[in-house]
Amino acid sequence: MVKSRLSFKFAGCLVSSLILNLLFIINIYVGGQWNLSWSSRAAAEAEAVAATSCSGHGRAYLDGLVVDGNTEPVCECNACYTGPDCSQYIPHCMANADGGDPLFLEPFWLQHAASSALVVAGWHRMSYSFDGSTYISKELERLIRKVHALVGNAVTENRFIIFGTGSTQVLSAAAYALSLENSSSPAGVVASVPYYALYKEQAEYFSSEKFKFQGDANAWKNKSDTSTNMIEVVTSPNNPDGRLNKVILQGPNVKTIYDRAYYWPHFTPITAPADEDLMVFTLSKLSGHAGSRFGWAVVKDENVYNRMTIHMQLSSMGVSRESQLRAFKLLKAALEGEGRELFDFAYQTMKTRWERLTRTLSLSKRFSVQKINPQYCTFYNKFREFSPAYAWLKCEREEDKDCYAVLKEAKIIARQGNRFGSEDRYVRLSLVRSQDDFDILIQRLNKLVSEEDGAKIM
Repeated sequence: MVKSRLSFKFAGCLVSSLILNLLFIINIYVGGQWNLSWSSRAAAEAEAVAATSCSGHGRAYLDGLVVDGNTEPVCECNACYTGPDCSQYIPHCMANADGGDPLFLEPFWLQHAASSALVVAGWHRMSYSFDGSTYISKELERLIRKVHALVGNAVTENRFIIFGTGSTQVLSAAAYALSLENSSSPAGVVASVPYYALYKEQAEYFSSEKFKFQGDANAWKNKSDTSTNMIEVVTSPNNPDGRLNKVILQGPNVKTIYDRAYYWPHFTPITAPADEDLMVFTLSKLSGHAGSRFGWAVVKDENVYNRMTIHMQLSSMGVSRESQLRAFKLLKAALEGEGRELFDFAYQTMKTRWERLTRTLSLSKRFSVQKINPQYCTFYNKFREFSPAYAWLKCEREEDKDCYAVLKEAKIIARQGNRFGSEDRYVRLSLVRSQDDFDILIQRLNKLVSEEDGAKIM
């Protein structure tokens, strides 16, 4: 009898629970639409900030500054613009072509606000790990493999994938993983000039006993001492000149890291799927989201992967779960339809910018820029020009030994050639910043070229 009563009581509770759940579902799903509850306020706040008018020369952000008791963030203006709504142009400001902020993709994400938006609950991923066992979202890993397969820029089958806080942390972990554990001397880290400044700066800052920056890879090519352990970083496409670099050093004591951050159809022909032992990529150059600080490596050797994983665990306990969620959402949005819209938009933008830049500099005898022969692109199935993220500009006049100073006088901020191990006759100009930054750069260059003897600007 007691058992019967308990069974009846349990059945009653179950029915009550089902009725309550049904009523809850009916309550939030009314008239063919979801009647949002806790997410409504968050969505309303995001929409209100997104609707803030900044005259097309700035943006307001949810985490932006709030001044004078206002309840909404104020506009953050692009360079050379000011005022409450960023409508006031500053005519004599400096054109910023230094940093690599990939804001050229912002218009794409403005057009795809709905598919790329996130509403994150306060209880989202509070744990250190996913399912108590890993720091990596398996669904995000699946999407990364899918993107590489779509573009055809990297082999990921039978490879390990590891996440990092931007390519910066991934590169550091790779250097540690490729260094010998019990060596009496540090491995030499080298790269071809002009090389990305971070390789040198990172090695010198950490001052590790495991590795030490040793400069230009070409200087070590014919060294008689072949017993030195070397780690060559091959940047392909290269930062700053966009060339598809090849490995320089060979031998049993040489390990290689391929920095493939720019190996996307925006910047270069995809000549074949990269199939190196260790390849590094970053979300910032794929989607433009540098602030999310998300990078990854595709690794062939399990031992190297395990050593990189240990480095990540000890240095940061893995990548922020919010960063992984945002990367997941962005890649999911990018893969909608045939998955080409993002790449087509980015390529057309960079192609147009290069056409404008080369048209201006073609009238100059004082300045030149890198020229790379077209190659066949398997993504677009045609021969195409390169459209690198940066212009590697050279001052040709004998007296213009400091090209950075020449451009600064013309109100253009560039990055000095010595930062890349090169001569100061070279500078790097960033072409991936906002449309305002690029337009002002072209204005300043047009003026500079027009002042040359016999130059005519069309």
